[in-house]
Amino acid sequence: MPFMSWLLRRLLAPWVRYTVRPDEALEWLREAEKPRCYVLERRSAVDLAVWEDACAGLRLPRPDARLLPDDGELRSCFYLSRPLGFWDERLDRRPPRELTRMIELLRARPHLDIELVPVAVYWGRAPQKEGSWLRLLLVEDWALTSRVRKFFTVLLNGRDTMIEVAEPVSLRSLMGEDATLAVQSRRVARALRAQYARRRAARIGPDLSHRRTIVTSVLRTRAVRAAVAQEAREKKLTRRQALMQAVRYGEEIAANYSHAFVRFMERLLTRVWNRLYDGVRFGHVETLEQVARAGCEIIYVPCHRSHMDYLLLSYVIYRHGYAIPHIAAGVNLNMPILGRFLRKGGAFFIRRSFRGNALYTIVFMKYLAAIMARGHSVEYFIEGGRSRTGRLLQPKTGMLSMTVRSFLRDPERPLVFLPVYFGYERLMEGQTYIGELSGKPKEKESILGLLRVLPRLRERFGHVHVNLGEPIALDEILDRHNPEWRTQTNDEDARLPWVNGVVDELAETIMRRINAAAAVTPINLLAVTLLPTPRQSLVEADLLRQLDLYLSLLNDLKYSDRVTVTELTPPEIVAYGESMKVLSRVKHPLGDIIRMSDDSAVLAAYFRNNVLHLFAMPSLVACAFVSNAVMSTADIQRLAGRIYPYVASELFLRWDEDEVPQVVEQVLAALARHELVEPLDGGTRWRRPPPDSPRAMQLSLLAQATIQTIERYYLAIALLLKEGSGRITQSALERSCQLMAQRMTILYGFNSPEFFDRTLFENFIDLLRRRGVVRVSREGTLEFDEVLMRVAADAQLVLNEQIRHSILQVTHA
Repeated sequence: MPFMSWLLRRLLAPWVRYTVRPDEALEWLREAEKPRCYVLERRSAVDLAVWEDACAGLRLPRPDARLLPDDGELRSCFYLSRPLGFWDERLDRRPPRELTRMIELLRARPHLDIELVPVAVYWGRAPQKEGSWLRLLLVEDWALTSRVRKFFTVLLNGRDTMIEVAEPVSLRSLMGEDATLAVQSRRVARALRAQYARRRAARIGPDLSHRRTIVTSVLRTRAVRAAVAQEAREKKLTRRQALMQAVRYGEEIAANYSHAFVRFMERLLTRVWNRLYDGVRFGHVETLEQVARAGCEIIYVPCHRSHMDYLLLSYVIYRHGYAIPHIAAGVNLNMPILGRFLRKGGAFFIRRSFRGNALYTIVFMKYLAAIMARGHSVEYFIEGGRSRTGRLLQPKTGMLSMTVRSFLRDPERPLVFLPVYFGYERLMEGQTYIGELSGKPKEKESILGLLRVLPRLRERFGHVHVNLGEPIALDEILDRHNPEWRTQTNDEDARLPWVNGVVDELAETIMRRINAAAAVTPINLLAVTLLPTPRQSLVEADLLRQLDLYLSLLNDLKYSDRVTVTELTPPEIVAYGESMKVLSRVKHPLGDIIRMSDDSAVLAAYFRNNVLHLFAMPSLVACAFVSNAVMSTADIQRLAGRIYPYVASELFLRWDEDEVPQVVEQVLAALARHELVEPLDGGTRWRRPPPDSPRAMQLSLLAQATIQTIERYYLAIALLLKEGSGRITQSALERSCQLMAQRMTILYGFNSPEFFDRTLFENFIDLLRRRGVVRVSREGTLEFDEVLMRVAADAQLVLNEQIRHSILQVTHA
């Protein structure tokens, strides 16, 4: 009835404001070559009226227009589902009459095709908007909506509406062949309903049952029942006692997701971020659109810098119109009050260790599989905990392994891992990290600890960056390791040893791609520049020159297309550092001196380490000239090739070892353009600038970016050589390295707690073992031969005599 439709549109006009997503939808709809028919998910006069208004405003074909010139019955729009009756809100799942009529026409006319355009209207779900508190009760969800509820939803959330348009799909391609009309109609209707379910899950989250219902379904799985029986046998419990233990585990783990609570938190967090940060920047959001459009299951795998990470990623995802993921949070955050709120926001809790608790392990694995099977995206921190040094930690593969094995048992939808990089300019936990690195015991999370943080909300924390990395398709890695995985049976009890290789490659790839999406902020650049200098200070002219060099190198030697770099100029970077109270200025007639403020100097290492990987290769090449005025290209490549595996393991650099010679040539060419090295003999040899020139100082500062890393390696090797082969265990060597490094910081006056972080020595020694440089004897001691001597000689080549003497003096004291 055109008049009623027109009247409804006029009545809705004052109340409704909508956004059409995705942005390229208009291009799809205006490039029609075949007859097109809009499909609305459920019968709703107001949904249709809003879409009609959108079509009129965007100059698109009207939904009430004829679909085919020679057919007066079919219109350009139909509902996929409709209520069974006026008072019965249950949906009639039978294929719509209009759809069956279209399929009849296509069966009768082999050369005809019709394109279907699924359209969904989400009330109270437009991105970048806020609503009143009352509107939070009436946001879009999965429930069937009564007419009264729909009226209030439109009234209160009409200005906060999103229309999502899917890519047109060929009706003939959905029909298939060699089937009856009824079968083809059901097949197409089923495919459309599945597409709507996927898109609704992407936008507002999947239809999750009550928490208790999910836990009950987990407890009914065969694997959990078997684990309960085994628990009862081993611990001499009754079956009911063992089952109740499994119930307690399930309730400890499970989230209790609430759409209304999430919308409430969006409003609250918008106010918090506006007070706390100068801006929250979400980089490469188009990646999320591409992955969601492909219908993939998404696993977000961010780095872990701060407790703020939990909130920030969910916030930016939701603000851009997508459902927030279920987040694996440490059980230490399951505190009274806070734990309940986190559950409503999608958090499920995980213990730090599963060791020795088979029942808990099985319950957790089955819960993870259940929420993935329901179509919910998942988020977990692959590092296992927050980085205290600013570097990425070595990945923990437990959650990855469970995810891969769950996918192999039910590979219904393609699974994609989405790396995420967090870049802060100031940390809430900064002083806590310094204390823990200096030897203080880790503080246990508590409500009182959270209350102590509240006064800091008045401080300024600059900008925060959330960058999406390049997606990683799991099936591509599985194909490389086992091309037959799709046809193999993967039951509950299968060990599948080849999966370990998949998990290891996946973990390494995730870490590399997180770093490849780094955000370079003014604070990062100031830390990289000033940290190596005496007293963390430079004459302003020298500081501006070095900042300009680093900005140029980031552009000339582009690490990745996903790295984002501040657009500020060197003078603006200095001004920004002063405004953030990171820098202080000492006035002087011969030129102002810029230095890091006392509070910022110790934390500067953290922000340098965030982006150290971007400067690692230029810095390694510069190191070759620390003690050598002239070096051949071949010697630089050999030296970089020897040291690269250890630096790459620590910083998760993106190049394979066989690419290093080519990267070295590119770096030398870039340094030559900036006159930091001079080519000799047609580029087969290179000379550094005269020692007293400004260029020499620039080259030296560039080398200092990684020199501390090489110092740690040389310290560990010097201690091992001093003890002798077969004389010390790895644990004892790690402890000695930590103590000696701590001693060096005291003796030589550089306040850098991360220099004596034991984890860095542990990872270095582990890599020496994996590469066969050292080995473990039957007695558990470390043995070595002349290969270690060669590694030591290479380290000596890039360290000046004073540093080598200092390290040897400490180790032999």
